Amino acid sequence: MINRELIRIKIVQLTYAYYQNGKDLPQAEKELLFSLSKGYHLYNYLLQLIVAVTQEERRRVEVLGKRAEREGTEKPSSRFCENKFAVQLESNKMLREFIESQKYSWDDDLEFVRKLCDQIEQSQTYKDYMADETDDYETDREVWRKLYRQLVQDNEELDNVLEEKSLYWNDDKFIVDTFVLKTIKRFDPANKADQELLPEFRDEEDRDFAINLFRATILNAEQYQHYMSDASRNWDFNRLAYMDVVIMQIAIAEMLTMPNIPVSVTINEYVSLAQYYSTPNSARYINGMLDAISQFLVRTHKMFKPLGDPHIRHQNFLQHHHEEDAETENGSARDNG
Repeated sequence: MINRELIRIKIVQLTYAYYQNGKDLPQAEKELLFSLSKGYHLYNYLLQLIVAVTQEERRRVEVLGKRAEREGTEKPSSRFCENKFAVQLESNKMLREFIESQKYSWDDDLEFVRKLCDQIEQSQTYKDYMADETDDYETDREVWRKLYRQLVQDNEELDNVLEEKSLYWNDDKFIVDTFVLKTIKRFDPANKADQELLPEFRDEEDRDFAINLFRATILNAEQYQHYMSDASRNWDFNRLAYMDVVIMQIAIAEMLTMPNIPVSVTINEYVSLAQYYSTPNSARYINGMLDAISQFLVRTHKMFKPLGDPHIRHQNFLQHHHEEDAETENGSARDNG
């Protein structure tokens, strides 16, 4: 589950903290792996939230059912609490083992779970689902995908709950949400309780990527900053925000130590991080700086990866920002679908 994007984010955070809070590389490496593991914990905890909602809805149906029986009125529908996807997730062996081993539970935050249930019941997606006569697994799975996007993915109150659990989780959530949605989509009823969840690391290579990139960033910091200075004669290097220096230092480490990652990919990834972690003008500035640095590294025979067509790199940068702007606009005006 832990991908290169999340690893890069953690390395930016940990490199900045390394210089701010004291320089202990072995301890910083342990902190990096711990912070990555917390992202995986969050993935399981958010899946467990779906189970917690399902169990609360089941309790509500039971209470309302007993009341209806006493009063001789129509019993409530149990369709949502018997949702085929949610019931399969509730029985999932991997999720149950992980939650039990980590002692995670939503029992301490039942007030939030109940409020989320209220929001779900008031949503048009829920009302449409309850009125729909289609009774199949795909419909059940799809309603949870929609509800997650609408009510869990951007939920400020949930962010506050998670922040109280772990300081790591707020920065992780926007990426972890994508993995929860991917997991929902991948669930297959044929797998029953044995459905595989995403593993913590896709393979050992990603774990090595995290350690090796962080180590190269720290151990070669002086050399990399020298490259920045040499390559930035047309740029005002001294006016860079400190976070910009950290981001470019990591980008240079990736260019020089990860031969299989194209230069254009590295530049685009760290430009995106600059948008999130640094100043409003940092993204375009860092894009130009990294382009100049990559050309300097090739010209001085310090890097042997091809740069590709600079016009294509520039177009990729512009397209990347155009897509992000469009996504922001769509997100702010997102409908219930």
